[in-house]
Amino acid sequence: MKTKLLIILLCTLSVTAFAQRRTAAKKGAGTKNGAVKKPAATPVNTPPVQQPSVTDTTKKQAALPAKPFDRPLDGYFKKTNILAAKVTPYAPLREADIVFQKRVWEEFDLREKANTYMASPKSRLIDILMSAIDAGELTAYDPIPSKDDPDGDAFSKPLKPGEAKTKLADSSLVSKVDTAGNVISTARVAGEFNPDSIVRYRIKEDWMFDKQRSVYEVRIIGIAPLIKPKVAAGIDADLQPAFWIYFPEARQVLATKEAINRDNDATGLSYDDVFMKRLFTAYVVKQSNNKDERIKDYAQGIDRLYESQRIKKSLMDWELDLWQY
Repeated sequence: MKTKLLIILLCTLSVTAFAQRRTAAKKGAGTKNGAVKKPAATPVNTPPVQQPSVTDTTKKQAALPAKPFDRPLDGYFKKTNILAAKVTPYAPLREADIVFQKRVWEEFDLREKANTYMASPKSRLIDILMSAIDAGELTAYDPIPSKDDPDGDAFSKPLKPGEAKTKLADSSLVSKVDTAGNVISTARVAGEFNPDSIVRYRIKEDWMFDKQRSVYEVRIIGIAPLIKPKVAAGIDADLQPAFWIYFPEARQVLATKEAINRDNDATGLSYDDVFMKRLFTAYVVKQSNNKDERIKDYAQGIDRLYESQRIKKSLMDWELDLWQY
């Protein structure tokens, strides 16, 4: 029993001595010549280095350019045929081959059932004309009569795009005053144009028979939107052309604009087809005569419509009578 206690005491002393030597060795490593080593001083003006965090990585990823928007196709095929349409040119004419000619002025109303497609918001006729005028593709001509152009429809005076738009928009007089409140001058300022206000158009056309080709045809020369000028209160003024468009120049523009059909979306008809095939209803307001009279100058009320139908029938009967033997 005494032997066991002696062995336990010797082991305890050995472990204690070994632990003391390890502690002394660690303290001696931190000193040099018995002096404690001081830590290096941190510069005062040097900012601490920041390590990138998860938040910074997220910001860098969000700053990358987004993928461009790829718009899906609105349908199952893209309509491109009408955009690349070309105008079929007129057959050449010689003055010696024209044995009959009659100039006619007609008007068509967009409020009639057969003409309502020209007022469709998807493809409105006046919007097509105004967009082409603003882009410089078409030229608008002043309808005011002059010495060289008594009727105002001979395309004698071109208008600037801004002037053409002013003709359509409602305008008002704006006075310019000085510091004392006295009116110095007045100027007419155009208001906002409402395309739905244009409901009637006038066309000028020639009915001709070409003996060289034995063809009796109608060719449109000009087209004009009609507006009602502002006059004194109580006076009902007649509709007047806002400006004239030379139709042969406008054909290429109209050939690339689709005419909306209420019964079928796949007709592929352009506005050039509409006028060339005469897919509209119109009534005669004047035909060339020695007195330069309009129908309303000698007919009133319902008689004006009867006279319009009589003139159109006489033009059609001329071709029918031509082939009778």
